[in-house]
Amino acid sequence: MEAGNAPVDATRVRRTYWLLALLSTLAASFIWGINTLFLLDAGLNNVQAFGANACFTAGEVIFEIPTGVVADTWGRRASYLLGAATLLVSTLLYLAMWKLHASFWFWAGASALLGLGFTFFAGATEAWLVDALAAANAADTLDRVLAKGQVVTGAAMLTGAAGGGLIAQATNLGVPYAIRSALLALTFLAAAILMKDVGFTPARRTSARAAVRRVVRASFDNGLRNPPVRWLMLSSVFSGGVGIYAFYALQPFLLGLYGNARAFGVAGAVAAVIAGTQMLAGVAAPGLRRLFARRTSALLLLSTLTVACLLLLGTISRFGSALAVVIIWSFSFWVAMPARQTYLNGLIPSSERATVLSFDNLMSSAGGVVAQPALGRVADVAGYPTAYVVSAAIQALAVPFLVLARKENAPSDPITPDSATTKI
Repeated sequence: MEAGNAPVDATRVRRTYWLLALLSTLAASFIWGINTLFLLDAGLNNVQAFGANACFTAGEVIFEIPTGVVADTWGRRASYLLGAATLLVSTLLYLAMWKLHASFWFWAGASALLGLGFTFFAGATEAWLVDALAAANAADTLDRVLAKGQVVTGAAMLTGAAGGGLIAQATNLGVPYAIRSALLALTFLAAAILMKDVGFTPARRTSARAAVRRVVRASFDNGLRNPPVRWLMLSSVFSGGVGIYAFYALQPFLLGLYGNARAFGVAGAVAAVIAGTQMLAGVAAPGLRRLFARRTSALLLLSTLTVACLLLLGTISRFGSALAVVIIWSFSFWVAMPARQTYLNGLIPSSERATVLSFDNLMSSAGGVVAQPALGRVADVAGYPTAYVVSAAIQALAVPFLVLARKENAPSDPITPDSATTKI
């Protein structure tokens, strides 16, 4: 570990992880409730707006492995700092292009840069947490730390999304992006001061080319060539693109049902409600240990529920009813996350953890590159309800891969019994 043989304080590790999760999510969420409205206000149509989002996910696909190599060779802290800096620059570019009503291709480039920033985060933060907790011999399970982190990020998202929507309505759609820039600068400073690589020694003497070859080979060996990991990754190809489209399409879709396309505060409030479900899911996630014997059982049930919610959104014409379905859809997504993360981490060696987790994000992003502009086109031609029905069909394709993952009987699949409660 970087600090030599000095003991690792597990409490400090947990608090640093939760603080960074709080700051980065608060920064990101200030624009989550209004991002699609922001792009449309800048002069883009639906296809172009979701095309820009697709360029963001394409940037994630292109840069996931190289940035994973940065985390596994130069260190998780270095990767995180690069991510915060890149997100700050790309957010400022977004703000400038909105003011100038820039053409689509400028948005495409800035969105790809935004994707690069998030790939520096992807895998690195979680890998840092897992290795640091192991070095500290922490008694608490990863499930519980991640679940509490989800409560923290949910609170940050609730505050940021609601605040961003209300501030946009009181001022204009650009102000939340300016606030996001300031919060990203604060995130960078916090990580620079508090985040240290512990439980892991960066391989800095390895040449860049050799590091890429080694880590890419390891990501395949421990990813796509590892059956239980492979099936979970392939399921995310179908669910990943649908998830990001479904979230961002909610902004114009729900405002259409509400009857006021300029009610930015309502859009922010909806994003805040979704954040509230994230917090609730973080609290409820440990309860899965009393309901299920295996993590894949929970993932199968929740994925099926997600399909049903997307179908319902395609048939509902009242704002209140649609919002109720959105709450169930969001809860299903968030409550599954700690189980999925624990399942994957239990099958990945520490030396390649950041890269394999980044590869998992790459698979999800790859689905988004195709799904987002395609679903945006469906929305332009046939409306948002039809786009949600098509989204449900795509999401359903993830279920067979979860069935295959369950059949592998992976060592990280069983949930350690906490009680005598009957399990599925």
